[in-house]
Amino acid sequence: MHDFFDTTINLTGSPLTPQELAHAARGAQILVPTVTDTIDASVIGACKDTLTHIANFGAGTNHIDVTAAKSHGITVTNTPGVLTEDTADFAMTLILALPRRLVEGDRLLRAGRFSGWTPTALLGHRVRGMSLGIVGMGRIGQAVARRAHAFGLNVHYHNRRPASAPVESELDATYHDTLHSLLEISDIVSLNCPLTEATHHLIDADALKALGPEGYLVNTSRGEVIDEGALAAALESGTIAGAALDVYEDEPRVHPRLLTLPNVILAPHMGSATRQSRLEMGEKVLINIRAVLDGHNPPDRVLPPGASFGTFQKAS
Repeated sequence: MHDFFDTTINLTGSPLTPQELAHAARGAQILVPTVTDTIDASVIGACKDTLTHIANFGAGTNHIDVTAAKSHGITVTNTPGVLTEDTADFAMTLILALPRRLVEGDRLLRAGRFSGWTPTALLGHRVRGMSLGIVGMGRIGQAVARRAHAFGLNVHYHNRRPASAPVESELDATYHDTLHSLLEISDIVSLNCPLTEATHHLIDADALKALGPEGYLVNTSRGEVIDEGALAAALESGTIAGAALDVYEDEPRVHPRLLTLPNVILAPHMGSATRQSRLEMGEKVLINIRAVLDGHNPPDRVLPPGASFGTFQKAS
């Protein structure tokens, strides 16, 4: 960015408050935020006279008021695609580790409680033959399905609309038109949907009850898709068997009851954390900026929520 533009960079790595963001961006033509930066209507309003482009470093844009940006003629772009394979790899890692109780075993050994092999220690569940329910069959959902198929899981999914017949055939995936139907048949559920008004707390107490006492939940999408209070209660009561989370409802804060439970894997939002993905994200940011400055339609323009999408169906 320094090579091409007059650039000011937040070198601390710490997220700025909306007021700090507005101050930092005032007078700038382009703002490059990350997922930790809240770009609300107040920030946009403070910068609207000079700001022409919000080039998000990341795929998700729920932290940006895209509607407010559009109303002021400000283009919003993101970096989709380059995170797909890495995030799917990480989701598959959690799908494998959770029913096999890998992290529980690691904690036990580090605590000095491993006394040798016994035939009934840390018995988990065989992954092959389990049913995987995918919520959100976009790029990442499809990449997870491909990996799951290789491990012998039966793939089911719920989406705003069915995938095309060739995609369903390739993935050998079965569509469910309601979340409840998907949850009832799934042994493991992987959340790969965007955060929208329709998906906020999509996984609530009713959804967890439908998943059942032998079911596992994996989330690498956005924390707000899950009602964490309901999840903690479900894990404590045995309503579901376990969960693996990479994102949190009030990130970076984690629900305190989740921190005490043995049947949950907690990762620090690292699903896309590879050197390759970060470099490719940066390249996409620069490509989008260059396209906008040259008067072209950027390849990764983001539309306001609801502009061209349907809705997910809640479990209830």
